[in-house]
Amino acid sequence: MSPALEEATRLLRLAHRDADTFALLHPLPKASMSALGFHVQQAIEKALKAISTMNQLEVRRTHDLAALAEAISEVGEPLPLTAEEFRTLNPFAVEFRYDDEMQSSLSRQELASMLSSVLQWADGKMASAQGAS
Repeated sequence: MSPALEEATRLLRLAHRDADTFALLHPLPKASMSALGFHVQQAIEKALKAISTMNQLEVRRTHDLAALAEAISEVGEPLPLTAEEFRTLNPFAVEFRYDDEMQSSLSRQELASMLSSVLQWADGKMASAQGAS
């Protein structure tokens, strides 16, 4: 396995760790939307960085999911969400964690659906890359 593929596999494993944390918190009524959204945003960020690494793209130090997705799209990879959907998750990286007055328009179920779509997409891409190597 190439070093790029090894790093991409590691990043995707970390994405699943954040997804597991979201899954644990999701059914708890006291779990805040900011905490839930943070773990979804982090999981998706790591999944996008895994696919970027797999495609040997420069992985920028950013929490901007739309920018990460755009870089992947530019090399011809179809994406599981629109740029606007990725953008709606960006505030969870920082703002929602430190501002108790901000409200998200996303529901718990929408967060779960977005996360599931991105992880299934990334898992499929990774499985294809590992099968080809």
